[in-house]
Amino acid sequence: MRRAVISAALAVLALAAISADAASPGFRYGVAAGEVTSTSAILWTRAPSAGGVNLEVSPSRLFPAPLPLRGARATTANDLTVSIRVQGLRPATLYYYRFSQLQSVSAVGTFETAPAPGAAANVRFAISGDADATPGPNGKPGFNDYGVYARIAQERNDFNINLGDTIYSDSEMADAPVARTVPQKWAKYKLGLAFGALPALRQSASLYSHWDDHEFINDFSRAEHGAAIYAAGVKAFRDYAPVAKPSANGLYRTFRWGKHLELFFLDERSFRSAKATTVCAGDLAPTAPQAVRDAFSSLAPTLKNPVPPACLAAIDDPARTMLGTRQYAAFTKAIKASKATWKVIVNEVPIQQFYALPYDRWEGYAAERERLLRFLQANVRNVVFLTTDTHANFVNEVRYSTLGGPPEGSGIWEVVTGPVATNTFAKEIDGFLGTPGAGTAIGALFFKPPPPNGMG
Repeated sequence: MRRAVISAALAVLALAAISADAASPGFRYGVAAGEVTSTSAILWTRAPSAGGVNLEVSPSRLFPAPLPLRGARATTANDLTVSIRVQGLRPATLYYYRFSQLQSVSAVGTFETAPAPGAAANVRFAISGDADATPGPNGKPGFNDYGVYARIAQERNDFNINLGDTIYSDSEMADAPVARTVPQKWAKYKLGLAFGALPALRQSASLYSHWDDHEFINDFSRAEHGAAIYAAGVKAFRDYAPVAKPSANGLYRTFRWGKHLELFFLDERSFRSAKATTVCAGDLAPTAPQAVRDAFSSLAPTLKNPVPPACLAAIDDPARTMLGTRQYAAFTKAIKASKATWKVIVNEVPIQQFYALPYDRWEGYAAERERLLRFLQANVRNVVFLTTDTHANFVNEVRYSTLGGPPEGSGIWEVVTGPVATNTFAKEIDGFLGTPGAGTAIGALFFKPPPPNGMG
């Protein structure tokens, strides 16, 4: 029954997207609102052609007396996309907006401004990420048509978060070319926007967009992959999402939603040190106690081998960083000073401990991970991490240690969710080990049981 209801809802959304395109064929990729505060927002579209674009914003769907008209120019340098910051808005107010160019008029988008910082308001939002629109060899969507985004659009939330891997520059689809240049990455964004679900989501409410690695390349760091692909990823991401220009702290920024909620978006790609993967020779679980490694060696025989001391020294090296000195200082100062009841850290890669392939996660930067958790535990109340990236659902306390002795918790919890459209964590473990079903088995034997037998 539930499946039938969702299928019907998706059909309605698809028809709505088709109708919007028919009414405004020039603005075929829709509209979006982002970076919303209590008094401002950035509004986005892709114009039919180069030239002037007008924007109307109003608290009424009929636009009887819109705010003063704003304008921008669509250029080929930005692939005809425009982003316009609108200021002077009223807190906790629903706004409607539309773009026009000559005779073409866009679909009407909506967004709600945040309540004033002192307002005791209920806030409802959704978060997900990891969406690959690359087609398979048959030309059809390689994974799905973004049904999760369609479901989120139905929820009528105050805002939503699209957290990382909003494109896959290097898709897991067989023989898919890697998108390295700005035009190639533009094409990836347009693939996703060709599905009706994503424009419907962006049109329905404001969307905070954030990058992770696949906007650049898998497991990206500038130290390993260089400045050119970073610059291309930043440029294409900013062209196709309503986001502010990165600052000296990268994409780190904060947003306050009334008395009870403040969001902290961490940039975990721009400043991180190189991963320890090479010195560890890609070991499946280098930080797991040897007794645990031995217990799982039937699934992964290499776990019988001792971990080289140089591997563990690299993971524990306090000179290695995930956030960089400047961003770390800005973030810890801001979250300590926050008066919001709940401090939600929007986190690109998991910080909870689960040992398996830790290199790209916080576990692979162990000294800074512990330093940050100790700071939060000592100085900040009501902290929650919201994370994507892992292509699985994990809800756990963030522990300093879990196995090999009595577990030591931080009292801080993390929710990991996703993916929208790509391979699941279990399938990726199957591929890494070359053993079908290994991911499901490891999940049942290791991730679900509670300590001291597992990570649950």
